[in-house]
Amino acid sequence: MPGILRIALKLLINDKSKFLALLLGITFAVFLMVMMMSMFSGILKRSSSSVLNIGAKIWVMDPAVNNATSSIPMPDYVLSSARSINGVKYAVPLYFGGALVKLKNGSYQAATVVGLDDATLFGRPEMIEGNIEDIFAENAFLVVKDAEFSKLDRPAVGSEFEINDNRGVVVGIAKAASSGLFGVPTLYTTYSRAISYIPSARYTTSFILIEPKNDADTPFIQQEIKKLGYQALTREQFVSKITDFYTFKTGLGMNVLLMTTISFVVGLSISGQTFYTFILENLEKFGALKAIGAKGGELVSMILFQALFTSVIGYGLGVGLASTFMILAKLRMPDYAAQISFPILGFAFVMVLVIAGFSSYIGVRKVLRIQPFEIFRG
Repeated sequence: MPGILRIALKLLINDKSKFLALLLGITFAVFLMVMMMSMFSGILKRSSSSVLNIGAKIWVMDPAVNNATSSIPMPDYVLSSARSINGVKYAVPLYFGGALVKLKNGSYQAATVVGLDDATLFGRPEMIEGNIEDIFAENAFLVVKDAEFSKLDRPAVGSEFEINDNRGVVVGIAKAASSGLFGVPTLYTTYSRAISYIPSARYTTSFILIEPKNDADTPFIQQEIKKLGYQALTREQFVSKITDFYTFKTGLGMNVLLMTTISFVVGLSISGQTFYTFILENLEKFGALKAIGAKGGELVSMILFQALFTSVIGYGLGVGLASTFMILAKLRMPDYAAQISFPILGFAFVMVLVIAGFSSYIGVRKVLRIQPFEIFRG
């Protein structure tokens, strides 16, 4: 390390109160930014959990549908037409609906019921206990073992319940790639049982799942579905549509953006003010260095180094604190939806560099204006 930077490091570390105040401000700002963005990312992932768990390549739906939980039933001719399109390997119906489950202890619990195509069971979950073939048994349901599993009194294979005054029997325990967003447990059954157990309107097909013969056939299939007055989206397009809905058409995105901005402003103000105070208290030392021959560029590099050194340490502490908090929260609260991703870490690091640049700018202006004779005259 060059000697001028060693001097900068000693000046910074020796003033322990200012150094700790700088670290605290940046750490707190990074912690809040990472926490808010991670919670938003986790919520968006869970909002698309149904799409990710089912895994179909193409989803056919009414154009007004903006998320998987608010489906608009389609008439049967759409399914027949989809199956006749060139390039379609197969097309199956999917039912999504809500039901009220009465447990053995007499309590009621809302649940999401997914009805799989009777012939193929396309979109079936991975089994933990039981056999998937048992879903064809009388009154059979599969229960997803996720964060909401305990709300159904942790049923075992053979447990019974009532669903809309119909008897239900748990024939298997399954797992899903992602839990739902709204804290509602999920049940799987056959399509025919779902539409007979759950009151519905004239049409019962929530979505149509299409498997193309080749990925190159997807644009043609989408065009043909559009001619019917409906919309065919790939899995990625549907996830993107759900993400846009929760980001821009609900208050969720704006609230997260506001909290992230507040976190950034808090870190910027604390670090900027503290670093400015640090420069004022050490102004005589910078003036002395300038008097003995230190150039303006060297003084600027000292300040930049001090700001960057503090910011990088504060960034690491903030990310570590946020990660620890999320781990502990998930151990205590299975519904906790936060997740850290590389874009979040990258964005937080860029914001830290902005804070470092702002703090440096304040210090540089003050140091470059100091004249050595003013120090010695005082």
